[in-house]
Amino acid sequence: MVEMLTNLLAFIVAISILVAVHEFGHYIVGRWCGMKVLRFSIGFGKPIWMRVAGADRTEYCLSAIPLGGYVKFLDEREGPVDEADQGRAFNHRPVPLRIAVLLAGPLFNFLFAILAYWILFVNGVPTMKPAVGQVLENSYAAEAGLQYGDRILKVEQRDAVDWETALVSMLSAMLSDGRIELLLEDEAGRTRSATIDVGGDAGRLTEPGLLFEGLGFYPWQPPAMVGSLSPGGAAKAAGILQGDRIVGIDGERVGSFTDLQRIVAERPDKSVDVEVIRGIVTLNIRVTLGHVDNEGSRSGLLGVGLDRAAGDFWYMRKYGVFAAVGQALQQTWSSSVFTMTMFGRMLSGDVSLKNISGPINIAQYAGASASAGLSQFLRFLALVSISLGVINLLPIPVLDGGQIVYQCIEGLKGSPLSMRSQIVGQQVGIFALILLMSYAFYNDIARILVE
Repeated sequence: MVEMLTNLLAFIVAISILVAVHEFGHYIVGRWCGMKVLRFSIGFGKPIWMRVAGADRTEYCLSAIPLGGYVKFLDEREGPVDEADQGRAFNHRPVPLRIAVLLAGPLFNFLFAILAYWILFVNGVPTMKPAVGQVLENSYAAEAGLQYGDRILKVEQRDAVDWETALVSMLSAMLSDGRIELLLEDEAGRTRSATIDVGGDAGRLTEPGLLFEGLGFYPWQPPAMVGSLSPGGAAKAAGILQGDRIVGIDGERVGSFTDLQRIVAERPDKSVDVEVIRGIVTLNIRVTLGHVDNEGSRSGLLGVGLDRAAGDFWYMRKYGVFAAVGQALQQTWSSSVFTMTMFGRMLSGDVSLKNISGPINIAQYAGASASAGLSQFLRFLALVSISLGVINLLPIPVLDGGQIVYQCIEGLKGSPLSMRSQIVGQQVGIFALILLMSYAFYNDIARILVE
């Protein structure tokens, strides 16, 4: 219940921030272009808070349904325009200015992403270097010769500075010709090239959660190697030593330190059989776990710390105030191009439509990122802001992109489209969005049922 409320609250906060940014773009550029703004609303439906301000008596509202927002300009198509406001209605202004106002919403979403990434890079982002973890037998990765501990230096000649960059490059390459060219560095420091060839299997591997399993390897995670022991802790009391590698608890496989934390957390105060490798010997040690209280719940505690060698796979991605601008621009550009490419490939059938997420899945991501800290939530906001900007540029009549198409047609032919044509376009656009949202809800529910 607490997790559900956290997800809902994080979702509302995220949507409200991003909608406010988007609509502010329309609002401020509209004012700069001499248009009269009647209402600026965050949310739809009945206003729960309103303030009227400015010479134009603009209504600033917070409305009951926090799933969007809008800016209402004075428009002759929606009612008569007073003599004093002649020339200030949206449809009275020149076509280039109208296009500028429509473009401003998506543009401000991209600017928000740049600002978010700039803040992250200035403050520093803890980053895991892309490296190969477990390699599955008889897999594409095994055939390519990937080995545990290999660091991924480049993907298709692009530096793999973190997993996000590596994944974008891997997906792009796989969807291009079914081949992923890698430059690897093994644990001894030797570099070599490797090619993962999935052939015509690329489309299937784009389904959510299937990429790594389909390729045949998992990202490297710190092994459950005991780097330190807590004085008086359960592990030390049972005879576990520094340097031991924990590979199992009560018969459940432990492949990483993350696995160890999860399995131990589920067993507060219980006696468990811990399988460890000490040198060349495998031992089974009986351990009575401790516990730690965390926000009303109790988690198991073993009393071991991470091996320092795992720190070689982590670094702080941090830049100066000015250098961070370039990095933020590059990150926003690459994420935008990738989003547009993936959407285009979904329409062409090259990428699974199961990647379309609805509000339920977005809320889960929002809650998880908010729980992980401000940096992760800011990264989440940047990615969703980019997606919002890209989607709104699509040439669908009810979106900014569709309205821009209308304005371009008017500019070329010298007169607006007929009202009938605009209404038909709006109906087609609404139908397309309903289909898209219905499929997104279907994907969300299917994921919940599978879990």
